[in-house]
Amino acid sequence: MADAKYDVLGIGNALFDVLVRTDENFLAKHGMTKGSMALIDEARAAAIYQDMGPATEMSGGSAANTIVGIASLGARAAYVGKVKDDQIGRLYAHDIRAAGVSFKTQAAADGPATGCSYILVTPDGERTMNTYLGAAQDLSPADIDPAEIEASRIVYLEGYLWDPKNAKEAFVKAAAIAHGARRQVALTLSDSFCVDRYRDEFLSLMRSGTVDLVFANEAELHSLYQTSDFDTALRQLRNDVGLGVVTRSEKGCMVTSTEVQIAVPAFAVEEVMDTTGAGDLFAAGFLFGLARGLGYETAGRLGGLAAAEVIQHIGARPQTSLKELAGQNGLAV
Repeated sequence: MADAKYDVLGIGNALFDVLVRTDENFLAKHGMTKGSMALIDEARAAAIYQDMGPATEMSGGSAANTIVGIASLGARAAYVGKVKDDQIGRLYAHDIRAAGVSFKTQAAADGPATGCSYILVTPDGERTMNTYLGAAQDLSPADIDPAEIEASRIVYLEGYLWDPKNAKEAFVKAAAIAHGARRQVALTLSDSFCVDRYRDEFLSLMRSGTVDLVFANEAELHSLYQTSDFDTALRQLRNDVGLGVVTRSEKGCMVTSTEVQIAVPAFAVEEVMDTTGAGDLFAAGFLFGLARGLGYETAGRLGGLAAAEVIQHIGARPQTSLKELAGQNGLAV
């Protein structure tokens, strides 16, 4: 296998996050399902934004958050995602490059605006997302550069890519190129409601070998296999994919394959401020450990550390150097 230019390349919906602290009444008033991600149109986006209180605005997108986390750990990272050449799109491109990530996707000259996700955070730290995909839905196979994919040790894909048709085709193209270059392909299931929409297709990706590694939280795992029994779902996951990693909040994570089953404890957290990005940053730590050959247990601990950092503040990207944080916790990287 040729040397890799990048440790991890992520492909996802490039979205600008608008976060606001709110309460259950706001969710009820707007008919939102707490903890979910709903796709919305431009009119609903405007209505939600108009009714929101003071907001924190920053670049986001699930796979992009993961890739920024990987760069914060000191890895070589790249990202593929579609923005429009508008004010928010230019800000998005600046932010991800400033984080040390290679971002070469051509911005759209016309069509819908750069996508936004309106994220409502309730007092318990739970996040409820309303996503206007905008330009992100126009990511297409033409945006996939075979040379960039072939030069990446791991290609990481978000389940949310299954919503826009063209992005789905870009996903499949990237996975085929990666396997042709003997690289690994990882998928995060993204959201239990996303799994509800695409369960059969996700299972097909796993069982066909299109993806080698799957990240899921407990809710996504139960949705995938339509069972409330964790051990039953875990056994099925182990049979369906080369490597499965299931996050369990304060219970840590479970790493499973036909050869191993490892439980890794979570890091202690003083106060949960905002769970937005917890799964994204867990994936960052785990993928970093995997790309650097540090072993599953260390990878799981790095994932837990990165997730613990991000849930203790508002926003889905780290606010401190994860590389320095790892060193302080005996995980020198």
